[in-house]
Amino acid sequence: MEMAPSTAPVAGSSLLVDSYGRTIRDLRVSVTDRCNYKCVYCRTGNAGALYPELSNSEYLRLIGVFVSLGINKVRLTGGEPLLRKGLVELVRELAALRTLDGQPLDLALTTNGHLLAELAVPLRQAGLNRVTVSMDAVSPEIFERITRVPGSFSAVLSGIRAALAAGLAPLKINCVLMRGFNDSQIEPFVHFGSREGVVVRFIEFMPLDEGRLWTPEMVVPLNEVVERIRRTLPLVELAAREPGETARRYGLPDERGEIGIVAPVTQAFCGACSRIRLTSDGKIRTCLFSHIEHDLYGRLRAGATDDELRSYIHGTASKKEARHRIGEPDFLSPSRSMVHIGG
Repeated sequence: MEMAPSTAPVAGSSLLVDSYGRTIRDLRVSVTDRCNYKCVYCRTGNAGALYPELSNSEYLRLIGVFVSLGINKVRLTGGEPLLRKGLVELVRELAALRTLDGQPLDLALTTNGHLLAELAVPLRQAGLNRVTVSMDAVSPEIFERITRVPGSFSAVLSGIRAALAAGLAPLKINCVLMRGFNDSQIEPFVHFGSREGVVVRFIEFMPLDEGRLWTPEMVVPLNEVVERIRRTLPLVELAAREPGETARRYGLPDERGEIGIVAPVTQAFCGACSRIRLTSDGKIRTCLFSHIEHDLYGRLRAGATDDELRSYIHGTASKKEARHRIGEPDFLSPSRSMVHIGG
């Protein structure tokens, strides 16, 4: 019979530290690679999943082993995680886990928001702390041209407001900027964030799309975003909350909200990276751009003990890449696109 992980910390567990001295505290877990959107910068539009999903008990056991190694932040991703049956119950069980210092996990979720209006309250009651919504325009026409799903804008807006009302705050909006697609939305998004009371984060477009659409010319760099916003509103750069934070943070004087800019292409933050990923089929990826996957689930299915799983995770973490190499002559896109890796 498969045993669920203990909610108590494991005595003597050692932290995950890679060969570059970076302590890994943040686990991103994809619970499905299915998605109900067909965003032009992500998917080709083909339906269905490419990879299987684990059971809730299997995710729970593997995540519990990671937590016993010092992970204190878990983010559930997809695909679109709200499509997964049993998600609320998985969140409830994860919320019962405790970190090595006895504290609850920082438990978050990234979603496209389409189903969030119905699930915001159940997820909050189950123990979810925060939610990030992927939303790439505040113009309904531009938004639905990107998602290729009619009616998607109104559904996402309802989901955002429901999440705020449920107490899933601070709520972050992730906007992937693509020149020629939605770069006209920068200034409107700033006002949207202020009006709705959410944190808006602009993300540089990375070469992780299924259709290999990406080119360097499509990237809207951090400096350009800052310059454009400062033409109309003063920005005050804010200190990072922690060394591994991905976003450069900016405050808006006399207005609600905060702006973040995630610049993995032009101002990479690899040197402070504290993240590791688990795909929907149980493979460890030490970087979004890894070319090697490490089959943790295969070891679980073969009967590995938790100590053996811990040893394998330690060995895998030590192989974490120094950097992603975007823009370097030897850069190669990973075999999986973002929807099949998990953000």
